[in-house]
Amino acid sequence: MKNYIKHHEWQIIEEGFDPHLHRVSESLFSIGNGRMGQRANFEEEYSGEMHQGSYVAGVYYPDKTRVGWWKNGYPEYFAKVLNAPNWIGIRVQINGQSLDLAKCKVENFRRVLDMKQGVLHRTFVATLPDGKRVAVDASRFCSMHNGEIGAIRYAITPLNFSAAATLVLDVDADVVNKDSNYDEKFWNEVSQQADSSLVMVTAETRKTLFHVTTGMTWQLEQGGKKMDVSPKVISRNKYAGHELAVSLRENEPLVIVKYAAVLSSENHPKATLEQAARQQLEGARAQGFDNLLKAHAAVWAHKWEECDITIDGDVAAQQGIRFNIFQLMQTYTGDDERLNIGPKGFTGEKYGGSTYWDTEAYCLPFYLGTSDPKVARNLLVYRYKHLQRAIENAGKLGFTNGAALYPMVTMNGEECHNEWEITFEEIHRNGAIAYAIFDYIRYTGDEAYLAEYGLEVLIGISRFWAQRVNWSADRKKFVMLGVTGPNEYENNVNNNWYTNTIAVWTLGYTLYAIDYVKRNHGGNFNLIKTKVHLQDDELKQWDRIASNMYFPEDKQRGVFLQQDGFLDKELLTVNDLKREDRPLNQKWSWDRILRSCFIKQADVLQGLYFFEENFDRDTIKRNFDFYEPMTVHESSLSPCVHVILASVLGYKEKAYEMYLRTARLDLDDYNNDTEDGCHITSMAGTWMSLVKGFGGMRVRNGQLHFHPYLPDQWQSYSFRLEFRGRVVKVNVAKSGTRVVLESGQPLEVVLNGQSVPLAVASS
Repeated sequence: MKNYIKHHEWQIIEEGFDPHLHRVSESLFSIGNGRMGQRANFEEEYSGEMHQGSYVAGVYYPDKTRVGWWKNGYPEYFAKVLNAPNWIGIRVQINGQSLDLAKCKVENFRRVLDMKQGVLHRTFVATLPDGKRVAVDASRFCSMHNGEIGAIRYAITPLNFSAAATLVLDVDADVVNKDSNYDEKFWNEVSQQADSSLVMVTAETRKTLFHVTTGMTWQLEQGGKKMDVSPKVISRNKYAGHELAVSLRENEPLVIVKYAAVLSSENHPKATLEQAARQQLEGARAQGFDNLLKAHAAVWAHKWEECDITIDGDVAAQQGIRFNIFQLMQTYTGDDERLNIGPKGFTGEKYGGSTYWDTEAYCLPFYLGTSDPKVARNLLVYRYKHLQRAIENAGKLGFTNGAALYPMVTMNGEECHNEWEITFEEIHRNGAIAYAIFDYIRYTGDEAYLAEYGLEVLIGISRFWAQRVNWSADRKKFVMLGVTGPNEYENNVNNNWYTNTIAVWTLGYTLYAIDYVKRNHGGNFNLIKTKVHLQDDELKQWDRIASNMYFPEDKQRGVFLQQDGFLDKELLTVNDLKREDRPLNQKWSWDRILRSCFIKQADVLQGLYFFEENFDRDTIKRNFDFYEPMTVHESSLSPCVHVILASVLGYKEKAYEMYLRTARLDLDDYNNDTEDGCHITSMAGTWMSLVKGFGGMRVRNGQLHFHPYLPDQWQSYSFRLEFRGRVVKVNVAKSGTRVVLESGQPLEVVLNGQSVPLAVASS
């Protein structure tokens, strides 16, 4: 755990430059706008350890999967988000010396991410090897107003000299992924354009043939006046830039404003990419940095009005929740149903940048509560449009008759995970997608979604579950063999309680959905029934399975067993581990982990969180008390579930401990892995921890319910919810809880079991 980020309500602040922390900071200070994003790499040259990363939404590469033990049904490739052409470069040379913080004495270094406006700001003083001292003040952003534009203002001031200098402003498509095999590169040059005002490079991805045009233009100012400098064009394969000869004057800032346009063939015809990029660049330069920033900041102001959470009395907690919300909002805007949310967003390449079940289980509630319903709906439509691929994925494993297995990892609907125990066995992801349909409808009331899209998906998933179980003559029950549950520290187990539970729930919900659509949307139902060849015998079998599934449990302890044989393990607690053994996934062999009782993340407790209303408090308590002490929380998805259940049980200190762990997971680098990128999808769990945990928010029978409490460490907190055309604000303080309807038609909420009518106050 690291603790070098300064606590501030609206800013992420690093003071002093430590090269050993630089890759962590590159992740933490990342910026994006839903269309593109980048790690917080330096504009100037840096020869020290770093992880350069610029990313364009939807652009990926299918890296060939190569294993010596190929199995039928194994994914053909592992998809990876690609490190995209880099547009931030501003190289500075003074008397033949490069401004390189790895080779300079660095003083007064300060890096600030202004979350309120979405701006990355950095200042420092560097002493070059010959004693020349320069001060740099740099700001940049990826425009939330125009998702294809980025801008940098970079001011360099000589402090003890005047001299000639050379600047190189460039676009570099000759980049490599950190996870490349043998430094393999994935971009080929298509074309270049360069004149005295701008440069552009159009590059094409190998295999997938995406085109990305990256262009830049610039302006110079000195002494408050614009400078007219004739650039020298630099050109080589996959690279173009402008070299500028300038004079630095002691104590007088030279200001470089660099504008970039990043356009992909996902959003433009390939034939018009360069023309469109040129128009974007010319438009950005005409608007100027200040106007672009003003428009960008205005979008952020609106977003914060919609989704801000305030905490009074705990700056670390306040900073944590805003950091999580900020990263979520700049990663996914919901404007494009073709896009989804990668576990690292625009902050790194780990996990391939692909879509996981994280979206449905953790991210969807955040967007339901903070955004227009179309945003969450687009996340569901994304899966509907991949239904045929899910059917094909199941077919590769031997399933038939339209059974659908959604991928654990995907870019385009195909499974592309390269670990067999995940690809073949972690099938509970199917249930999360079904649950998300239910969760969306429960929250929005949009039952029509079942007839439009949801029912087809539910039928495909239920067909998979019906074929995946088998009848045990010994138990006289249906069983599910050879699976991996949410706890990935167990593989190839039988009868994982959570997987069996969500399979049975899905079958039941699908039967309900069929009946609902049949009664209320008869025309749609007949079309769907014909399209998918739905048979009445199937429905009877689904009901039979749901009524006769086996669930492992220990009746003596009164707990559900994570899987068959769990009690054969040596039942230790996390307190029995040595400090030097943590985290287990970095210190222990996989063999040792698999034989231990230690749990990576909520498994049985994941099911109790999803289906809380089906279990009494004592049942939740017994299971929480049994499993939480064995849980090492080495998945970023784990703490939030424990916050919510601990809150239900009145375990306030445990809930607060887990809240800080999820809220500051990356800021304090709890798991020693932030350098690979932030845990974007788990950040939605931080929002759930506060709203569903401390705020006790639930939706029951179409009504908002709240059962809030105030952590002892806080003076108050507040959050806002978008709910069925209304905006509801909840403020929890020591004096009590206040629920206000800020906009929309009157509604009734339930607060601590009592109905409370709400109406917008008359002005």
